[in-house]
Amino acid sequence: MIKHIALALTLAIAPLSSFAAQFIEGKHFTVVSDKAPSTEPKLTEFYSFYCHNCFNMETQYLGDIKANLKPGVSFDSKHVDFMDSDIGTEVMRSLAVIQELNVEDKMIHAMFAAIQGEEGANGHSHDHDHSAHDKPEINTRDDIKKVFSANGIDVSNYDSLADSQAVTDKINLWRAQQREFRIQSVPTFIVNDKYAVNLGQVRTLGELIDLINYLAVEHK
Repeated sequence: MIKHIALALTLAIAPLSSFAAQFIEGKHFTVVSDKAPSTEPKLTEFYSFYCHNCFNMETQYLGDIKANLKPGVSFDSKHVDFMDSDIGTEVMRSLAVIQELNVEDKMIHAMFAAIQGEEGANGHSHDHDHSAHDKPEINTRDDIKKVFSANGIDVSNYDSLADSQAVTDKINLWRAQQREFRIQSVPTFIVNDKYAVNLGQVRTLGELIDLINYLAVEHK
């Protein structure tokens, strides 16, 4: 069973304020790599199109998080490979294709909705086995291409792009970093390729943003 983090907290969207909280290693964040932090500050979200709480994060909170990152902190997203199946790989590839085409604003929500239905954005507070998802809409690459086409994306070159070395290298990197950073639940935020945010210890959206910015820019 895939374990997905339950966002058992109230992420108040407003007001966003600066918290005086002392962020503590082992409580608010965990060191997940022996390597030095990335030279440039960055936030990476690991998620899955099959995860209800990831859909909830995408629709309710991620826009505010990205908008309030300190100057110079970049954002990236990567799809986990929890399913270890042909269709799981195809769904991973779909995100890589979305990124290569630079159509995140249109297609990320569309893929979430195609797999989960719009109700998936409400999130779940319990573990859910998405490998046993009821009546999945996405079973093949052709199903994925239909979602792209329905959202105005030309799919004539989809296969060549999905099978390209650039996309293959990208999903291989995602898998390697999933292992390196010990990603076991999603959504997970990794800062500077070094620190994992403990969402279970975060009380509000403002505190989450402060923690991310602290780890990205201030923590040494």
